[in-house]
Amino acid sequence: MKKLFVSFLLTAVSLIAWAQDPTVKDIQNTANREIKDDTSHHQGWRKGGFININLAQGSTANWAAGGEEFSLSLNGLLNLFATYKTGKSTWYNTLDMQYSLLNTTSQGVRKNDDRLEYYTKYTYTISKDRKWSAAAVGNFRTQFTKGYDYTKTPHQLISDFMAPAYVTLSPGIDYKPLPYFSVFVSPVAARWVIVANHPYELGPNYDVDPTRKFKFEFGAYLSANFNKELIKNVVLKSRLDLYSNYLKNPQNIDIYWTNILALKVNKWLTVTYSMDVIYDDDIRIFGPNGDAARTQFKSLLGVGFATRF
Repeated sequence: MKKLFVSFLLTAVSLIAWAQDPTVKDIQNTANREIKDDTSHHQGWRKGGFININLAQGSTANWAAGGEEFSLSLNGLLNLFATYKTGKSTWYNTLDMQYSLLNTTSQGVRKNDDRLEYYTKYTYTISKDRKWSAAAVGNFRTQFTKGYDYTKTPHQLISDFMAPAYVTLSPGIDYKPLPYFSVFVSPVAARWVIVANHPYELGPNYDVDPTRKFKFEFGAYLSANFNKELIKNVVLKSRLDLYSNYLKNPQNIDIYWTNILALKVNKWLTVTYSMDVIYDDDIRIFGPNGDAARTQFKSLLGVGFATRF
């Protein structure tokens, strides 16, 4: 766990160093319209988003090498943002929604990805260079529908809408050395872990008392955001959240790292790759040695219709 945490910090530091290297100044000139608008946005609202829909189908008949007779996958991704600026104040808002289904002859329809997340941050500039700000962050994260552990028979329910859900509220300091990179730090962050549906079945999986349906945590919170066109038509959006709960095992850092890499082929065709990494010391996951906290990985690669608005 410590090695994973250190590697994430080194990655963040490397991103800063890379961005400040004079040899990459030319890359900044290839920034797309969204990045240019963001740097020139000084007053009022700026809104927009990104939608991506991927569809894949396969079939076999009398195929000697074997394979599914029929398979169909559908993946939808919607990112919305709204930013309001006035004077020294800025209010950032992002809404991320992602859902994926996989249908095969042998296994039927299964959920392959599911995410609903709202992130908001208010900043008030306190330095002349506009890099340092007093700030407050709010974050809500859950999923749309039920999720199952398909390795067990019968399939075991492991999640549902608002089960779990995470709500984080925290004041702190925001440091933004570059237009596309910022770090928010708070030593006093409140977080609620909610299991509103099926609390007696799912609550123990997330260390939540079934009779209360939620758990309160108080600790330190760090959120690092990176959103930039790396080279022409290749955009990376990444966010790393770290949380330490003062009330229980503060040395065990919770990690939530989400990434979306988009390669624009033409006006309507885009290749997207998403990767999420989660480590939560309170989430029990079954493995060879029984239930324990484990590092979670999830990735999706898709080619399909995409557009910005």
